[in-house]
Amino acid sequence: MVDTLDLDALNAALAKTIFGGKLHIFPSIGSTNTLAMQEAAKGAPHGSVYIAEEQTAGKGRGDHAWLSEPYAGLYVSILLRPQMAAADGLWLSLATGLAVQAAIENATGIVTDIRWPNDLLFDGRKVGGILLEMNAEAEHVRYAVIGIGINVNHRQFPPELRAVATSLCLETDRVPARQDLLIAILDSLMHEINSLMTPENHASACAGILARLEKKSSWICGKQVFVDEAGGYTGVTAGLDRNGFLRVQTADGVRTVLSGGVRDRSSKG
Repeated sequence: MVDTLDLDALNAALAKTIFGGKLHIFPSIGSTNTLAMQEAAKGAPHGSVYIAEEQTAGKGRGDHAWLSEPYAGLYVSILLRPQMAAADGLWLSLATGLAVQAAIENATGIVTDIRWPNDLLFDGRKVGGILLEMNAEAEHVRYAVIGIGINVNHRQFPPELRAVATSLCLETDRVPARQDLLIAILDSLMHEINSLMTPENHASACAGILARLEKKSSWICGKQVFVDEAGGYTGVTAGLDRNGFLRVQTADGVRTVLSGGVRDRSSKG
């Protein structure tokens, strides 16, 4: 049986959230993030959600393609109009990683690892990824799009991905319907977003994200890594700075990772 999504049921389940009545499902589309950015430029409202049953040009971080097999995964982009400075955009990315991790654990029992800033791994292989794109001035985010891709019902991967990717159905027999998992993810994300976007709660929300990441991710402290930026370098992760950026202790001192591209030093995969 094909695991399809039901728009009316989704809107009903999420009616009391910022996403209720603003979900859109497409049988096939190039990229939900590309569409969401286009719709944002046209004035689409805060909380709009764009979902594809299949992507033909799905994308991950660093211009990598995202395998988007029909009816097998969740391919979702959320449009936000946050009242925050562009420099605070990383918090949206980190919060989303925690929200998705929690939803997957609650729905399946699988405890994923978070590779900074927001890749979701199980046994070292990627099961989910998050892509944040923004249109912003220096002191103001006009809009942000959070793309979420989760491998749910994928039963096999191309040879070049088998060592680095997995899916929920390959790792557990407790895989929920994609619809139920999507509702859990959006509900979890709503609570994270509300905390971050409430001015009086922002500082404590950020502090909470830092504390939870140090507990929920094995990549934050003591991980031997290769960083694919600034010509590439190796070192040991040394925690997050107060702005959420990863620090790496190298032979030449502590460096701050600004754009991701962090890999296990043993594989660089």
